[in-house]
Amino acid sequence: MQRERSKQLYEEAVQFFPGGVNSPVRAFRSVGGTPLFIKKGKGAKIWDADGNEFIDYCASWGPLILGHANEKVLNSVQATMQNGTSFGAPTELENELARLIISNNPYIQKIRFVSSGTEAVMSAIRLARGYTGKTKILKFEGCYHGHSDALLVKAGSGLVTFGNSSSAGVPESVVSDTIVVSLHNKEAVQKAFEQFGKEIACVIIEPVPANNGLLLQDKEYLQFLRDITKQHNSVLIFDEVISGFRLGFTGAAGHYGIAPDIITYGKIIGGGFPVGAYGASKEIMACISPDGAVYQAGTLSGNPVAMAAGIAQLSECLKPGFYEQLETKTKKLVSGIEKAFKHPSIPFKIFSIGSIFWIAFSSDEKIQSAEAIDADSMKYFRQLHATLLEQGVYLGPSGYEVGFMGEAHTDADIEATIAAFAKAFEQLN
Repeated sequence: MQRERSKQLYEEAVQFFPGGVNSPVRAFRSVGGTPLFIKKGKGAKIWDADGNEFIDYCASWGPLILGHANEKVLNSVQATMQNGTSFGAPTELENELARLIISNNPYIQKIRFVSSGTEAVMSAIRLARGYTGKTKILKFEGCYHGHSDALLVKAGSGLVTFGNSSSAGVPESVVSDTIVVSLHNKEAVQKAFEQFGKEIACVIIEPVPANNGLLLQDKEYLQFLRDITKQHNSVLIFDEVISGFRLGFTGAAGHYGIAPDIITYGKIIGGGFPVGAYGASKEIMACISPDGAVYQAGTLSGNPVAMAAGIAQLSECLKPGFYEQLETKTKKLVSGIEKAFKHPSIPFKIFSIGSIFWIAFSSDEKIQSAEAIDADSMKYFRQLHATLLEQGVYLGPSGYEVGFMGEAHTDADIEATIAAFAKAFEQLN
């Protein structure tokens, strides 16, 4: 496989950008080598700057559920752009996308569009504090909620700890109101509420934690969080930036049948364009400016191009059988890969839900917390990733990242992927 052009572009990029990338997740630090520079994508395939073709299971980290350069999305975007790209004023397209989402989602009554998942979560936290009049937030080790200061935290050594900053530039004073506990640990949550129940504004969780492995939680545990937050007049936030519109049109809330107080969504609602959103009941959303005292604004919020792309994409997601077909494809891929793994001395497991899957070199039937992931096992993913690239299969460049199935993946793509895995497994050591 030729990679000279990507290497040249990377050498140039390091002169302009920290680490040669504009988001650290794009760097190949976890898997070795230099990043591939992608030139184009169509359907389930991407091509790099050297002309190499790959079956893509990254899908721009999830939002391209229809595949790359979907014709209906492109046509909608192109038609909209003829009338302008940004106005900083309301457009009818905002109403259309909001109506499409709310009329098919019983878990929210009003929505506010923003420009990213990080911004959606940051705004949801502020809303929870404004609505409750409380200051502390409780989050879980292993759940990622974007790069806002108060959420860039890691747990300490105790059962219940205040978050320690996990990034330079984030003062400890900023995270002093963030409590961090382990996932799937009722005792830790109960103790946090015993100590700080009158001060906890919200509990925020990825109901399907998919940023640090796929740490599938039991419905009973999520219901426990719903119950304890109600008992203490705290807000439950489901961060569905990844799971929203992936498990089904109503995301994890619909999948588990649990209604949180606030839900955040990411770029899937904009067909891959920069967009996010948060939604809640009319009562809670009434706190948002200009109706209420919680301020949040954005020049590009509800950008017409992103709205047009979102309308086109989510309309397709509402087709009968759409999510069932995606799940069937995902199960076929997962089953085929697991059957292809025959290494006698290396443990292996694939976890999946809906159209999301995660490759783990583990013998555990369940991995439900960040601490349960064996960091040493990432050496196998490093080998696997490199060999899969040579076989024409593209996964996100980290063993902690999940993969995504899309509508554009064909049975032939799936069979080719299984065959590529089989060859890659032979080279593991």
